[in-house]
Amino acid sequence: MSFKIPVFFQLVEDSPVPGIESPVTQPLSEQVHGLSLTEMILSSSPVVQGVLIILVIMSVWTWGIVISKTMAMRRARKESDEFEDIFWGSKNLAQIGEISRSLVESPVAQVFTAGHRELTAIINARNAEGSRGVDPGAVESVDRALKKAKMEEVTRLETGTTMLATTASAAPFIGLFGTVWGIMNAFIGLSQVKSSSIQAVAPGISEALIATAIGLAAAIPAAIFYNYFMQQVRVMSRSMDTFSAEFLNIAKRHFLK
Repeated sequence: MSFKIPVFFQLVEDSPVPGIESPVTQPLSEQVHGLSLTEMILSSSPVVQGVLIILVIMSVWTWGIVISKTMAMRRARKESDEFEDIFWGSKNLAQIGEISRSLVESPVAQVFTAGHRELTAIINARNAEGSRGVDPGAVESVDRALKKAKMEEVTRLETGTTMLATTASAAPFIGLFGTVWGIMNAFIGLSQVKSSSIQAVAPGISEALIATAIGLAAAIPAAIFYNYFMQQVRVMSRSMDTFSAEFLNIAKRHFLK
């Protein structure tokens, strides 16, 4: 015994009944990807746009510091290695002093220049006075000159790292502020419409989350390179301490006795 499907049900299955709209068949992913990144940024609130501009400036500044510091650190290591080879391969301090003046990027060479200048001044003053005794303050003067030069070189090597630390610590919070502000505006707009759905609030939340993403994109490289550069500064600082101790011993044995 066969059954026939009523014509009414066939109409409902094959074609929509007049007055009844068919459900939306467009996938949610196509709705979300309908807005490009540029469109979401341009459609965001002025506060969020201001946050994004600040983060972009901080990111560009960070990468500029990274590039310049990388080149400066490379030159400092190269010239310091060159100076130490010359220093331990020569016994003429005057000749070494002439060479060290050309190695302006080497922290170790600049420490030597300061110590050699102070040692030469002490020897010249002692020869002018005709004194042959040991001046108790001579060693301390050379030591102070070495330490002062070292601190100046450490300060020079640390130039720019403060901005990296600031970006690493502040950029995520600046981005979070933009995100919170954007989400707040999205929910305020949602409260003003009659029907609420995830499609209505999703674009606003997506625009707001861009601020957090850009904040993290600026902070992560800044944190990585800050730690890297500070490690390089510590290594060079230990090299200057070691050289200062060796130079002071040479001065005491051969010139201040």
